[in-house]
Amino acid sequence: MTQQNFDAIIIGAGHNGLVCAFYLARAGLKVKVLERRHVVGGAAVTEEFHPGFRNSVAAYTVSLLNPKIIADLDLAAHGLKVVERRASNFIPQPDGRYLLTGPGRTKSEITKFSAKDAANVDAYGDEIDAIADVLRALVLKVPPNVTQAGLFAALPQLFKAGALGRQLSKLSMEHQRALLDLFTKSAADYLDRWFENDSVKAVYGFDAVVGAFASPKTPGTAYVQLHHCFGEVNGKKGAWGHAIGGMGAITQAMARACEKLGVEIEVNAPVKGVVVEKGRAVGVDLEDGRTLRAKQIVSNLNPKLLYGKLVPQTELPKEFASRMKAWKCGSGTFRMNVALSELPSFTALPGKTVGDHHTSGIVIAPTLSYMDRAYRDAVEHGWSQKPIVEVLIPSTLDDSLAPKDAHVASLFCQHVAPELPDGKSWDDHREEVADLMIKTVDEYAPGFAASVVGRQINSPLDLERTFGLLGGDIFHGALGLDQLFSARPMLGYADHRSPVKGLYICGSGTHPGGGVTGAPGHNAAGIIVSDSRK
Repeated sequence: MTQQNFDAIIIGAGHNGLVCAFYLARAGLKVKVLERRHVVGGAAVTEEFHPGFRNSVAAYTVSLLNPKIIADLDLAAHGLKVVERRASNFIPQPDGRYLLTGPGRTKSEITKFSAKDAANVDAYGDEIDAIADVLRALVLKVPPNVTQAGLFAALPQLFKAGALGRQLSKLSMEHQRALLDLFTKSAADYLDRWFENDSVKAVYGFDAVVGAFASPKTPGTAYVQLHHCFGEVNGKKGAWGHAIGGMGAITQAMARACEKLGVEIEVNAPVKGVVVEKGRAVGVDLEDGRTLRAKQIVSNLNPKLLYGKLVPQTELPKEFASRMKAWKCGSGTFRMNVALSELPSFTALPGKTVGDHHTSGIVIAPTLSYMDRAYRDAVEHGWSQKPIVEVLIPSTLDDSLAPKDAHVASLFCQHVAPELPDGKSWDDHREEVADLMIKTVDEYAPGFAASVVGRQINSPLDLERTFGLLGGDIFHGALGLDQLFSARPMLGYADHRSPVKGLYICGSGTHPGGGVTGAPGHNAAGIIVSDSRK
């Protein structure tokens, strides 16, 4: 059965797919969104994982969602409410000390570890803020696209490059040098310029390994650290927050905004392949036997999944297909949700009533050296015996997620190898590693393991199967210098177009990369609307 009533079909109802659908519909296009799972949202979903306990299943915190997108989709009117954490991060130490960071706190907390480092905090923050402000302005802009199509096609890209140069020239020479450092150096090397204490470096270095299967000593991780500084919550730059109802509240609000404009969203509708005729994408084949046709096909999938599984290989240039096979994925993430009978009491900061630290990101990774060892251990053995675990307890800010006096916690765990060595399968080791993650938290909060009454496990393989996150990669591709900006997903295709005419990509495999930002969907929509009017 074939249907052709759409201007655009979007594959995947993750947040970027929904954002793209909204802007296309607002421009007057008739849009259909197809989602493989039973619910929209991709990795930004809220589900009950234990009777009476709900939580954000994969993506678990709010900061990078772009303010323009929040305003354009009027997400507040569609039910979204974001509240701020009472503190940013809590980093307990094995010796009983701790760091509790956040506005008005960080400098005095660092003083407990190093007066010299505390004296550098303001200048460090000024440098990061200045660079983040300039790059933040580039988030909603399509990068200059390298082209060999002649002067006429190249001129717009030259203008874009010139505009980029003018934007970067706003930075002082000192900050331009720092920008080069952040794009090329390891987080450890960059932080060594500013701080001497290993625990203080952990405050900032944790962001450098989030979503990356890398040591903070790996070149390029300084940019991953910077990537996490672009965000804001309720107008406060650098803040982190929680969506009431979990991350699914964001994508449900987006879906309502889309449906208000007439977007058709269909769940339980897995796509089997992209239909290409005479070099142009004209539709999609669904696994239920249907074929839907449209003028433009848009993918919200990891580019490696799109070009490796859904597009006929005969339609792709050989060099392009070869490079996409080498697209680097794998984030070393082991994601858990646990139902708790009570709040954890930490040796460093005892107490089972809600404290500011319970609302923060609780990072079990006391030093930068600890993070480095965790990575090296995982490379050798498949998973670290002393892993990095960030614990978030959203029920301290949102009582809709758990029964009275009980709580839910997100455990974002690293490092684990995307693929285990020696042919081992994650299916055989997921329970063992889940026990280790809980035990790791219990070492800092005795009694935590006993308070776990239910758990949900997502190994890298589970994340791939459930959400299409290849190798558990939450960013749809590593954020290395070779996979950023005009090279995301490849030089010559940074403009959301593809080698197949009429086929576009709107997901995190394009600029500016991963995180719940909505920016790739926004940017892709601009290109698609422009092409549709030509």
